[in-house]
Amino acid sequence: MSRESAALPGDPPGGRRAALVWGIGVAVYFVAVIFRTSLGVAGLDAADRFDVNASALSTFSILQLLVYAGMQIPVGLMVDRLGTKKVLTIGVVLFTAGQLGFALSPSYGTALGARALLGCGDAMTFISVLRLGSRWFPARRGPFVAQVAALFGMAGNLVSTIVVSRMLDGLGWTATFAGSAAAGAVVLVLLVLFLKDHPEGWERPPAEHAGAAFVRRQIALSWREPGTRLGLWVHFTTQFPAMVFLLLWGLPFLVEAQRLPRETAGGLLTLVVVSNMVVGLVYGQVIARHHAARAPLAVGTVGATATLWAAVLAHPGPAPMWLLITLCAVLGACGPASMIGFDFARPANPPERQGTASGIVNMGGFVASMTTLLAVGVLLDATGGDYRIAFSSVFVLEALGVTQILRLRARTVRRERERLVSSRVEAVHVPV
Repeated sequence: MSRESAALPGDPPGGRRAALVWGIGVAVYFVAVIFRTSLGVAGLDAADRFDVNASALSTFSILQLLVYAGMQIPVGLMVDRLGTKKVLTIGVVLFTAGQLGFALSPSYGTALGARALLGCGDAMTFISVLRLGSRWFPARRGPFVAQVAALFGMAGNLVSTIVVSRMLDGLGWTATFAGSAAAGAVVLVLLVLFLKDHPEGWERPPAEHAGAAFVRRQIALSWREPGTRLGLWVHFTTQFPAMVFLLLWGLPFLVEAQRLPRETAGGLLTLVVVSNMVVGLVYGQVIARHHAARAPLAVGTVGATATLWAAVLAHPGPAPMWLLITLCAVLGACGPASMIGFDFARPANPPERQGTASGIVNMGGFVASMTTLLAVGVLLDATGGDYRIAFSSVFVLEALGVTQILRLRARTVRRERERLVSSRVEAVHVPV
């Protein structure tokens, strides 16, 4: 069978040009993740610089994620209405300004404002990259393309854990964060000059806009689909354990509770990122070939994560290195598992609602991360730094999420089968 005959009806062609254009969008997301996660290796430095306790330190990441999560549905609507290029351009300007402002902030309050601005720009990147992939590549490549985008995001996290941490040690706070902001200017130039929303001849009509009624209808129709709600809960349950670990609390936990040297702790954070990149490629290929593997992979990842966290927290005193290495390797599967949420929402919604549906799904993990970041900070202050009690909050959200996944899974599968039967019937009745 030729490539042309294998393509689904109405699919864009893909190819080298698609990879180059999509690669520019991925580069924007790569830089956004560097900026988002740079605080994860600078948490102890930030506490000293602004003279704040654990709760106040967690507020940096909580505010950033609060803005990010709150922007997901508006950004989804913007992408559906304005297209990828315009939304990504706004995003780059905002997150670059936020990173530069964080570098120059003289006080805790102005630093909070800078992280909020960064979160606003960051919120516009991933949904736009998913939309860009769906407009340039065939639908059958969707799971793999999404996992590769996430992989490059984790490469940005790797830059944070290795490069940014070393820059902090050698150059100091201001030079490190101001210097990294230059990467935002570079991707902005590439974006403006070379990125296109879709291949020539594949333009779809823009979503009709009728004010608030249109917005409510887009959200309501997306939410009505069981696949959208299941996608949200998969993202909610799988993403946050690794996000909380990498974004803020992993380094303090390893240094203060596990009594590891800072260099060793940084190596374990790097392991989480590398594991994420490897597992992402595996999950993408498995799901592309075996659609039924989506839910088992997601639930299995949650189970493995909960088991390893329980083993580490239950261990008297610092856990042995082999157990910490295993925990970090398993945490690496959280990001790829969260991408499965989009694979439930994508077939449940037509093209004109893809951005809105993706925004709903993407809220899940960031709401869970924000909640856990706050819980860990508050519990650390309340217990005098007891990380066992603080990190036990992870299990509460995992139990809630798994309950919802199991409740919605059968309903989603039934709906997908109905849609498949309906499409086959329509194909039979199409005149030749």
